[in-house]
Amino acid sequence: MTSGAALFVSNALMVRSGEQRPSSSSALDCSEMRHSAAPPLKDFVFVVNPKGANGRTGKEWKKLLPRLKTRLGQHCNIHESFTTGPSHALVITREAIKEGMDAVIAVGGDGTLNEVVNGFFWDGKPLLAEGQGAKCKTALGLIPLGTGSDFARTFGWKNDPNQAIDCIAKGLKKHIDVGVTSQLGSKHHYFLNVADVHLSAKAGYYASKYKKFGNLCYVFGALRGFIGHKNRDLRIRIDAGEWELVPKVTALCIGNAKFFGGGMKITPHADPHSGDLEVVILQDFKWYDFIFKLHKLYRGTHLSVRNVHSRRVQSIEIEEVESGDGIYVQADGEHLGYLPRNFTVIPTAIEMYC
Repeated sequence: MTSGAALFVSNALMVRSGEQRPSSSSALDCSEMRHSAAPPLKDFVFVVNPKGANGRTGKEWKKLLPRLKTRLGQHCNIHESFTTGPSHALVITREAIKEGMDAVIAVGGDGTLNEVVNGFFWDGKPLLAEGQGAKCKTALGLIPLGTGSDFARTFGWKNDPNQAIDCIAKGLKKHIDVGVTSQLGSKHHYFLNVADVHLSAKAGYYASKYKKFGNLCYVFGALRGFIGHKNRDLRIRIDAGEWELVPKVTALCIGNAKFFGGGMKITPHADPHSGDLEVVILQDFKWYDFIFKLHKLYRGTHLSVRNVHSRRVQSIEIEEVESGDGIYVQADGEHLGYLPRNFTVIPTAIEMYC
């Protein structure tokens, strides 16, 4: 085992190590590895949310682990690390990167993935391994086993681990963009998928309260979100240009990838390899508009609908015209508070198995 792996396994983060080597008949001890031409084994940390999808993630992980060991065990050390509460995946990821792990794999849904991605950064900058140069060598991975797993849909993956495991086993990696949002005096928050403002963010906030109902949580969240909803006038500034008035905004979505809300293709042209973000604005929608146009939102054909507008940006600032009840903001399903907010993209920020 590498010295970094030894430190990681022995730290106080409750990391549980899987089989560290292939079978004893084929394993090399440390002294043999130093004199062998065989490449050293890679260290992969699998961050598992055992309570994800009402406990299904933990159960599926137990079934999946033997297959992972079969596919990867000859090439890497598999380290399991189970989260115990909010932000634990973020802490585990930061420790893994500092110790020089080769990859951190999020096992769960978009919430677990979002925490892991935020663990790749510290104080607004990429986190680096201690004493190993100025570039992060740790790659990101995802095994989708959550409630929504919307980010996985951008790659054509279902809520199924097989395609993701194949990418990891074959070493298929690409650099992907990362979105980042902040407001004056607040910490940076990073997102891979979609950030959104107003009704959709409010619905997402309430949907998180109904996760025990699976994908129905998005329906319940939308119903709660409509209660007391009013379209609001906003000001936006694109790429540090002039401020623009956007009246009667129902929802504003900023996509680094395509899907949110359990499969809704809200930013259909967004691509995490493009170097920019797609902004989609829905204006002056009524509750019945969502009923009649919902199929277009899921298919990604809504950009042709009246009062729906799309733009490509590197950054967007958003604020209220008149203060009132706070306008909700979320990113990757995580409630971040209220406007004003700034959103930007960091091109090729992380290398990912995809």
